[in-house]
Amino acid sequence: MVRILNFSDFYHHYKEDIALFAEMGFKVFRMSIDWARIFPLGIDEKPNEKGLQFYEDVFNELHRYGIEPLVTMTHYDIPLELVKRYNGWESRETIECFKKYVKTILTRYKGMVKYWLTFNEINCITSLPYYAAGVVIRSEEERLQQIYTAVHHELVASAWAVKIAHEIDKNNMVGCMLAAGVTYPYRCAPEDVWLAHASGRGKFFFSDVLVRGEYPEYKLKEFERIGFDIPFFKEDKEVLKNHTVDFISFSYYSSQLVCADQNVIAEKAEGNVFPTLRNPYLKEKDTAWKWQIDALGLRTTLNQFYERYQKPLFIAENGVGGIDTLENGRVHDEYHIHYLREHIKAMKDAITLDGVDLMGYTSWGCIDLVSASTGQMKKRYGYIYVDADDLGQGSYQRYKKDSFEWYKKVIATNGEDLD
Repeated sequence: MVRILNFSDFYHHYKEDIALFAEMGFKVFRMSIDWARIFPLGIDEKPNEKGLQFYEDVFNELHRYGIEPLVTMTHYDIPLELVKRYNGWESRETIECFKKYVKTILTRYKGMVKYWLTFNEINCITSLPYYAAGVVIRSEEERLQQIYTAVHHELVASAWAVKIAHEIDKNNMVGCMLAAGVTYPYRCAPEDVWLAHASGRGKFFFSDVLVRGEYPEYKLKEFERIGFDIPFFKEDKEVLKNHTVDFISFSYYSSQLVCADQNVIAEKAEGNVFPTLRNPYLKEKDTAWKWQIDALGLRTTLNQFYERYQKPLFIAENGVGGIDTLENGRVHDEYHIHYLREHIKAMKDAITLDGVDLMGYTSWGCIDLVSASTGQMKKRYGYIYVDADDLGQGSYQRYKKDSFEWYKKVIATNGEDLD
């Protein structure tokens, strides 16, 4: 038997969910459009009107409550036919399919959506090529060539999305989105310091291109060493240079720790995407999935981005997954409140003490949903509990957690009351 999982079943519950978000006082709601819901095959001549209408209904419902949508164009999704036909983003053909999709949604939702993100956590393609870009690796020998070809195509496609967005509506604001987190050296040994720098630079590479409009010299030198020729085509350089992003968004869950000496015995920690050693200075170390909590690392990350680019920033994801228990219609998620409280404090310090231009914050996620990293419903991030298990069984009824009322108060006081 094949069971179809409904995740949080937002499709049938969006009015109820948006009403709950409004009750909390949301001013912005981050969501994504499913590319395959608009163009099921990716190569379709005409878009799916039912899909377009669904999102229009969602946007109308958000605006009814005064909530601004922040919309990701593609959040780890691609029509399966494009994977079968072109091996996802390894092919330039996918750029043309994406441009058609982007033009369709930007035209349809002109005046309804102002804030857009192109690719969710675009830098994760290097670690998760199939998951993030629909690229099937043929062999280890071809791995880097395939990945960086796909990277180039996504970078160019992102620039095209900015161009199209600004042409359709000059008021559109388009940002990039990265998986971020400061990287620390395990020791003060110069080799560890360099490794931490190089690791961080590997993440910044994507924003370097999307913000500055050209490949940085350090990456060009790396490509020389591995024998990779960037597949520049026709207008690529011009599009990248002239259509950079308006702001930078990122996800932050925790920091990373690296050591250059393989003989150093250090415990490994379980991170979100990027591998890391366990940091002995992070005392609040264990969550249900053994993430280390580093709120100060968020302040450092914000400063790194702002000092590097002087562009407005948006924290698009920040949260912690835990195991919640529904008892008599209540969920007590103090661990969740504690995590968010400390990170909001760090965010406030970055703004008031460091002068970082932070335009917005959306935690991950506002309602329980299937975790992308583990494929589990029981790994819960939301302020709202959804009665469904890992097998998709349950009533899908919504329940307010303790964090619901807490975050409502936080929004009402603009972060002044965090108790």
